[in-house]
Amino acid sequence: MAGIGRNGGRKGERRGEREREREREREREREREREREREREREASLAGETRREAEVRIGREWRSGGEREREREREREREREREREREREREREREKERERERERERERERERERERERGGASVSPCHSLPAGPHSLACVGPIGH
Repeated sequence: MAGIGRNGGRKGERRGEREREREREREREREREREREREREREASLAGETRREAEVRIGREWRSGGEREREREREREREREREREREREREREREKERERERERERERERERERERERGGASVSPCHSLPAGPHSLACVGPIGH
């Protein structure tokens, strides 16, 4: 009974199965590496680089991975700052628009005041406003 393990399987068969599993894993890893290589070549051909130039660039990028990460972080920070600036600009625009609206309202009020000073409004205040309940409730003569 020397060749039989506790679970009833043969030790040699299990060992062979583990070896085949390791071989399959190595093959998958090689396939992934080949896929990465194809991806690098596609990027290089898109960028118009020769294979050697791409290898040099990729090696440089690989060595400077920490630097690239810091650069990406700086770029993200610059983008956040630009977004904050755009938001401030939009807020300034909204404030200008509110100020213009207040100015228009003051101008309309001054116009109404001038009408009142001239001896009564030629146009009823209810008709100088946008249509709504106030104009519907108006009981003045037609065309007043």
